[in-house]
Amino acid sequence: MAQKIFVVEGRQFRTESDYACAKRDKEMIDRLRGETDFQDRQALETLLKALRGDRYHFLTLLGQDFRDEVETALKKAVTAAERKPDAGKAHSRFGKKERMGKRNQAGQKSQGRQESRRGLNAQGGLRAKQDSAQMDRIVAEELRKREKRRKLILLSCSVVAVVCLGYFSIYSYYDYRTRSAYEELSELKERPAIGAAASPAATQAPEPLYTLDEEGEPKEVLEEYKNLLLKNKKLIGWVKIEDTNIDYPVMQTVDNEYYLDHNMNQQYDKNGTIFMDKDCDVLKPSTNFILYGHHMQSGRMFGQLDKYKDESFYEKHPYISFDTIYEKGTYQVMYVFRSKVYKETEIVFKYYQFIDANGEQEFHSYMEEMAALSLYDTGVSAEYGDQLLTLSTCDYQETDGRFVVVAKKIVEEEQ
Repeated sequence: MAQKIFVVEGRQFRTESDYACAKRDKEMIDRLRGETDFQDRQALETLLKALRGDRYHFLTLLGQDFRDEVETALKKAVTAAERKPDAGKAHSRFGKKERMGKRNQAGQKSQGRQESRRGLNAQGGLRAKQDSAQMDRIVAEELRKREKRRKLILLSCSVVAVVCLGYFSIYSYYDYRTRSAYEELSELKERPAIGAAASPAATQAPEPLYTLDEEGEPKEVLEEYKNLLLKNKKLIGWVKIEDTNIDYPVMQTVDNEYYLDHNMNQQYDKNGTIFMDKDCDVLKPSTNFILYGHHMQSGRMFGQLDKYKDESFYEKHPYISFDTIYEKGTYQVMYVFRSKVYKETEIVFKYYQFIDANGEQEFHSYMEEMAALSLYDTGVSAEYGDQLLTLSTCDYQETDGRFVVVAKKIVEEEQ
């Protein structure tokens, strides 16, 4: 059965509650349109200031559309005002001509007086020499100022060059350190696990290599992740996508901000580290594992995740590998879409809040929202009870934009 779609001001709304909010916003917008003269610049400025403040609260994107409409009208009003002829310029031109005439007359009188003085006074030549010497001094001073400006410009350029070189050096250092660190981690992952007693921290307290699940039963850490877990107990898994740079450990801590600018070795690193949302639980497990990573221009972290915007890349790479430290997993891509981080007051689907589904109906509602946003149809869907994986990174097409890939866990025979 086709889902009913509600339309208000050209915007589509999927639920009756969203439709009711949209109608309420439209009534407010119609009232403001009726009260405002859209040809009056001052009235438009007053309205725009109120819309940007806390005076009016809109519940849907109709509010943003109306603000854009008012901003456009204000720009047109300002442009129209600037194009009006300036009467003062005519008076200024007239006054200028009058002043030029007076100057010419004064100049002629001055010239006559000078000729008279030269004819009557032999000291005119001396005054001319003095004037010439003064002009030479003025020219010399101007040359000194120009030379000073030239040296200042050269100094400024040198400082900028040094700063750029320093930035490049620091960037190269961090890039080398990051690359070396992850190469070391990859090698450590492949080595046979060492016992807790063999770790540097063993003299203080041995690290546990298992965790108790919800039933209190010990859950053993996979052999290949034991060495890494001894290195950093915040390790929660490893994610990999073929033919990309994405081949990284995944961390998890109670602070979703920490691994935005720290690496697995607890060092400051602008690349950050791939990390799982603090509210996800691999032991429970949560319905959806959400992983975050920076979209680095160098391609590091999730810098190449947006390769999935091309359907041809998806067709060649339909699977994502994500292991928790307790079990391996292969996930099949279902949805690829663009979204953003919304304000808390905005009533809209927020993918980053989908961690646990409170029932089958809510689960399918989330699936429908993501399917509607998807850039293309993969033909893959999920059922209630399936384990999901969401990879999220920045998308610079809009403010606070996000690029998102959602996949479901499959059993090996489904591949």
